[in-house]
Amino acid sequence: MAKLYFNYSTMNAGKSTVLLQASHNYRENNMQTYLLTASVDDRAGAGRIASRIGIGAEADVFRPEDDLHARICARLEQGAVAAIFVDEAQFLTPDQVWQLARVVDDLRIPVLAYGLRVDFQGKLFPGSATLLALADEMREVRTICHCGKKATMVVRQDDQGNVLTEGDQVQIGGNESYVSLCRRHWRAAMGDLPESS
Repeated sequence: MAKLYFNYSTMNAGKSTVLLQASHNYRENNMQTYLLTASVDDRAGAGRIASRIGIGAEADVFRPEDDLHARICARLEQGAVAAIFVDEAQFLTPDQVWQLARVVDDLRIPVLAYGLRVDFQGKLFPGSATLLALADEMREVRTICHCGKKATMVVRQDDQGNVLTEGDQVQIGGNESYVSLCRRHWRAAMGDLPESS
């Protein structure tokens, strides 16, 4: 039975690596996959999903105005697809998440979405919030804070390493801009811990 999966975490947890490995497993068994990634994040090149460990694959890009159900129906005219993989799923619009749910329910194709749960201010991305509401299954891809605890939050830093507490929700960057932390160390970095803690 097809399901909508949301694989979420903070930055640098290996979400793209897991996505690429899962897609490879399908293809190794002669099942085609369809890969999508957000147009806004082109750090690996436009239409490319890449992992920090050096693996990558070509993908179609989605923009906020795209109807993903229609896009997937058009792709199916070229041949069967066993699974659909979406990288940078936090950049989906709520409508696009509903379109992916329709793909699962009506076309009976599993959709595996990978993305961030929260932004640098601890707020849900709209796409992630809708995925948390609609997903049939959710899986956390874990990474750790510098203290060894599970990292669930991320801070944004400027060029000098100063933590930023304000700014646009979306700013594309990697290790040079973001650090994954446990909630306590995120609170400390954001100035939200009492002096005695």
